[in-house]
Amino acid sequence: MTLPNATSASIPDRRIDLDWLRIAAFGLLIFYHVGMFYVTWGFHVKSSHASAAAEPLMLLSNPWRLTLLFIISGCATRFMLDKMATGAFLGSRTVRLLIPLAFCMFVIVPPQTYFEVVEKLGFTGNYAEFYEKYATASGGWGIITPTWNHLWFVAYLFVYTLLIVGIGPLLKRLPIRLMAPLASGLAVVVLPFLHLAVIRVTLEPQFGETHALFDDWYAHALYLPAFLFGYAIAKHEAFFETCQRIRWPMLVIALVAWLTLQVGRAAMGSFTQSDEALVALIGTSLRELQAWTMILALFGFARKHLRHDNAARRYLTDAIFPFYIIHQTTIVVAGHSLNQLGWPVWIEAPVLIALTIVSCWLGYEIVRRVGFLRPLFGLKMTRGSRGSLSQVRTSGSGA
Repeated sequence: MTLPNATSASIPDRRIDLDWLRIAAFGLLIFYHVGMFYVTWGFHVKSSHASAAAEPLMLLSNPWRLTLLFIISGCATRFMLDKMATGAFLGSRTVRLLIPLAFCMFVIVPPQTYFEVVEKLGFTGNYAEFYEKYATASGGWGIITPTWNHLWFVAYLFVYTLLIVGIGPLLKRLPIRLMAPLASGLAVVVLPFLHLAVIRVTLEPQFGETHALFDDWYAHALYLPAFLFGYAIAKHEAFFETCQRIRWPMLVIALVAWLTLQVGRAAMGSFTQSDEALVALIGTSLRELQAWTMILALFGFARKHLRHDNAARRYLTDAIFPFYIIHQTTIVVAGHSLNQLGWPVWIEAPVLIALTIVSCWLGYEIVRRVGFLRPLFGLKMTRGSRGSLSQVRTSGSGA
């Protein structure tokens, strides 16, 4: 799939800018989940300071952050699959995704559910009593256990990876005329936006977003095309050139859409019941316009400013999957504990952020040095951890 002005010489061997963007997106996810402790939306545990105050800021990234991650994951999959035999690729993805997923469901995630049933359902047993019920799915809490909670992304990524092995060769044989719109500023803005808006209007009200894999039809209609889109554009430099060229208009549109939505949220009480359907349609359209134009802007700014490589990029590329695994359990456990102290929010929130960052960093530093822990957290094995296996590059690992 070569666009008209994309020569073989212009196709990169890897995209450093997407590495940086992936690092930033997962870093944002950590702060977003801290924010979930303080807003009125559903979360495993809640601060006594929870309010709607931070919700407009949360809504600045809420519409696009996960879609962006699936697009980047699709790009990374294309680069990996082009360099590896299919069998080796599937073996690598199975080890790097399923082993951490299974480990986390029984070791890392359970404390989240424990404090959730303590806060929401008044569970009074100790952790050992809870864990027996959790592991045997006999809790009767109305929560499916064992659960993957924030690791749902890994489960979906693995399923999409299996699909791409089958349909990837077909995507590579698409005629140039079908791929050419990816280099057109107008088409690359309008067509994905229309897809996002249509599924939001038609599927999201009916199915919601469950993260349960088998009944999550809206999420699959959103994230699978995003993953496939990333796979398709990974080596199309013309697409990223277009994003760079239109980055400022896209950023302005995204911010204006977001601001308009916040004004609309504040004025919701003034709308009549007969206006609700129209207001919902306009709100949905603005939300998806914000989402897609922000994604295009981020691709453009990343290509412009983040194509340099250094030791920090290599360190963080390796660290980001363990960070992702660790962060939410820290937020839930530390958040619940800090809330018992009765501190004001201006002390509690910075302490929670600091504890989360420190736990992720310390956790990664321990994991990367202990051979048997590396595969449990999505890191490749090293020579020291498994016989003759050589130290291998970990870029593109994990989710």
